[in-house]
Formats: sequence, structure tokens, C-alpha cells
Amino acid sequence: MQGNVLIQNASLVLANRVVEGDLRVANGSIQTVAQGGGLESKNNELLIDATGLHLLPGAIDPHVHFREPGHPEKEDLESGSRAAAAGGVTAFLDMPNNVPNATNRVTLEEKIDLAGKKAVSHHGFFIGATKDNVSDLQSVEGMDGVCGIKIFMGSSTGDLLVHEQKHLEDIFANTGGIIATHAEDEDRLQQRIAEFGHRTDIASHAECRDVESAFLATKRAAALANDHNHRLHIVHLTSATEADWLNNNKGDLITTEVCTQHLTYDQDDVEELGVRVLMNPPIRYTEDKETLWKRLKDGTIDCVVTDHAPHTLEAKSVGYPNAPAGMPGVETSLPLMLTHAMNGKCRITDVANWMCAGPAKVYGMQNKGSLIEGYDGDLTLVDLKIRRTITDADTWTRVGWTPYAGMELTGWPMYTIVDGNVVHKREAGGSLRGIVVAKPGSTGRVLKFS
Repeated sequence: MQGNVLIQNASLVLANRVVEGDLRVANGSIQTVAQGGGLESKNNELLIDATGLHLLPGAIDPHVHFREPGHPEKEDLESGSRAAAAGGVTAFLDMPNNVPNATNRVTLEEKIDLAGKKAVSHHGFFIGATKDNVSDLQSVEGMDGVCGIKIFMGSSTGDLLVHEQKHLEDIFANTGGIIATHAEDEDRLQQRIAEFGHRTDIASHAECRDVESAFLATKRAAALANDHNHRLHIVHLTSATEADWLNNNKGDLITTEVCTQHLTYDQDDVEELGVRVLMNPPIRYTEDKETLWKRLKDGTIDCVVTDHAPHTLEAKSVGYPNAPAGMPGVETSLPLMLTHAMNGKCRITDVANWMCAGPAKVYGMQNKGSLIEGYDGDLTLVDLKIRRTITDADTWTRVGWTPYAGMELTGWPMYTIVDGNVVHKREAGGSLRGIVVAKPGSTGRVLKFS
């Protein structure tokens, strides 16, 4: 379904400036961007008066774990997509560590079919690498909906792991597209986990899964990419050491990302919030956080993501070290980053570049991520004038909690629009949760990647 909508009197967030104006979407695509306004309403379109609101491209989250198939009690493609829409996210890329893991064409076709019936936003999926599935990886090259190959170089979650050099060489040498890697060195991890087995304080998590574990794997993945002339994307960068090294060594083949939580939290927050912010790789230290911001601003880091990985509070309640690693975040990422912007940490245009244009460029999503005539009509209208405090009860994620509970955020999406169709909205002064307008499967498409 492709919609027609006219947005008047908005602050348009363009690539390098914010201007007042109108924007028209016709048949699902941006038809006119009118700086200064002046567009007249037509009979066949929805009219939105956006006075006081900022219009951004729909955010793209290229790193989520929606848990379907396998653990729908944590999240499924419908609930995850609803949560994404509530946060102004109009497209997501889902990771392969499911039950069963998405490691072949059949499992991917099943996920794509499910998303077509359940999601309200655009969607794509990674295929998971194993030590012996190169033929499966090759079988999905160029397939609609498949965004790339995911390699877990270190143990994190589930049973996907490829760490032996001969298997990594085989994958880099014999596949195309983009490889996204979770970069932690397995041998060092196992050594460190044994050494830290007696520690039950959560501060030990960042000591155990230390910077050196991540740095070893990042350098190894980069060498493989360069040796085989293969596109590489390093997911969830966490350390100053890696970010500074990539600033001098990433070249044209390598891109990387940072999570909102690694830009927001440090060791003090881990101490305060406990297992709610337990994840792999861990939240590190103040100097790491500040360097990640620096390297995001200078272009070393290409995009901002969430690694939305929900677990129930019941599962988390067992405490460290037995609590599962991962946290929800897809519905708070855009307001969180816009709050950083309003607090002077960056500009609103930076947020749009990092969360909209950046992911589209990394994964070759054509006609997405910018307010440009001819691009897809994926949009979000946000309110930057009002700050509201989020609680667990305000969330759409099936696990029903957020690590940002109690935090005052601005930039809440008042409208989220997919192909010109409103899929989620909030009323001024109404429930912070808002309402989902679209029915499952009625909006959103499987993504294509160049």
C-alpha cells in the first residue's frame, strides 16, 4: 500500500541544514520538497499540519534481534516492528541467531514470509555464517531481503560462532556482499572467562571481555577484508582503542557502527543500573564513550544502531554473571539521540545522517535515508520542544521494559510514516506510548540491497 500525504509547516531536516517548508508524498514516494512551503492540499491526500515539529527521514536500525522464530515471548516480528515504528524507525535489519538459526535460504525465506505478514515497517535479514555453510551463503547472494552475512567471531549468544582462521578465510574468499562481524577474539575470551569466573560484581564484565579481546578481532577481520577485497562492517564498536585504530586503517572496504547505549552510558551507569545494561561487548569507560563520540563526528564511525536484544526482566533478575546479555532499545534510539542533540552533544542534522542516511549507505539501500525528491516516503515527525520521562509501561517491546526508564527525553515521534502511510502516532499531551495505526503486514516491504 502506497500513500499520499502532504506535510505543511515543518522544520525539514536536510543533509546539512534545517529549513522551514512543506513535503508531499505521492504514491509512496517523496514528490516535492518545498523549502519555504506553499504547497496546496489535494483531495486524495492526508494533510498534516506540522507546525512546531521537525521532519526527518524515517530512521533505519540495521542491528536488531527480534527473536522470531524461537523466542516470541521476548519479541516477534510484529511486536518488534511496532516498537520500531513507535520510535520513528521505518526499516530494520534483523540478526540471524534464532531457533533455528537463519543460516540457509529456507530459513531466510520463512523469516521474510513472516515479516510480510506481521511487520508494519520495511525489513531485511542477515544470514548467519557457520564453519561449513559457504554454499548456503552463496545461495542467497542478491536475494531480496538479505542484507549481508553475520559472523560471530566470539561467543556472545546462541550457538553461531566462527573463529578458526581457515573457516574465516573460506567465507571471506568465497562470498560476496557485506560481512558484518561481532569482533571479539574467542581464544582470549575463553581465557579471560576462566580467569574471572570467581567474580560476581557486574563491573568485572568489562574487565573480562576487555578492550584487547575486541581489538584483536577487529584487526583480524580488517586484515581478512583487505586480503580478500571484501566489504566488512564491524558491528557495535565499543572502545577508544578500536575507534582510533580504525580512524587510520579502515580504508574504503570497512565501515562500522556504534550503539546508542555506548554513546550514553559508562562504568558509573553500569554500577547503578546493573544487569539492565548488561550486553556483549560491554559498556566500557568514560574515555571510551567520549572517543566514540569523537570518531562518530569525524566520520570514522558510519552509523548509530541499537543492537535491540530483548530479554525478560525475570531472566535478568538472576543477576550477574548468569543474567542474559542484551537490552531493548529500538523504540528509544531516535529520541535518545535527539536528546543528545538538544543537549548540545551534536546537531539534529548529525542524527539524521547517522541514523537515516548512514545505514542506507552502508547497506546499499536505494532511495532511503534522506528527504530527497524521488526517495521513498519514509518519514518521522518529532517534537523537540517537550521533554517527557519514559517508564517501562510506555514501551511496545514485548518484554515491557527499557534501560532508559526514568530518563527525560525529547524528540518523541508524533507521526511515523512508511511509504506515505501513517503507521504510528502520538497525540500532543497524550499517552507517551501512542497508538499503532497500521495493521500487521499492511505496510512495509522487503528491502532490496545493491
